Amino acid sequence: MTTYAALLRGINVGGSRKLPMADLRTLMTGLGYDGVRTHLQSGQAVFTTGHGDEDSLAAELGRAVEERFGFSVDVIVRDHAYLKAVADACPFPAAELAPKQLHVTYFSAPVTPERFAEIDPAAHLPEEFRLGDRCLYLYAPEGLGRSKLAEALSRPRLTKGLIATSRNWNTVLKLVEMTVD
Repeated sequence: MTTYAALLRGINVGGSRKLPMADLRTLMTGLGYDGVRTHLQSGQAVFTTGHGDEDSLAAELGRAVEERFGFSVDVIVRDHAYLKAVADACPFPAAELAPKQLHVTYFSAPVTPERFAEIDPAAHLPEEFRLGDRCLYLYAPEGLGRSKLAEALSRPRLTKGLIATSRNWNTVLKLVEMTVD
């Protein structure tokens, strides 16, 4: 049995694509997942299962949400080892920063620097980003809502063919904690 976190993209944001967490837990339990727990209302669920891999579990959950709630949702599933490695590899001094200043965008597949080559890092200082293992770390001193770099990084042509979903540093750490076996 492996403990995973499911990251659902774009639910319960701005009054659209409503998915109550209690309903999500019920749905996931019905799929045969054990120990289902959710974190906040923005689409994080932790569960344990002995079947499937990250990609097949993400696809299964995405299909189930669409069948039950009538809208499609992108899902990324990652295990504890991956989530912990992402937190441990943070290239920014996370302990010295306010959680609203640091974000991780998780990707469904590896990304290369070439994908983001059109972004001029100097034009966005003091904001910065670094790539990691199927993720991108973003330092935004004024927070994500005011970040011009975050806006530039989320252009559709830069994320074409990928599922991408961002979480603030508090959520990154909470998911590591919640997925410990």
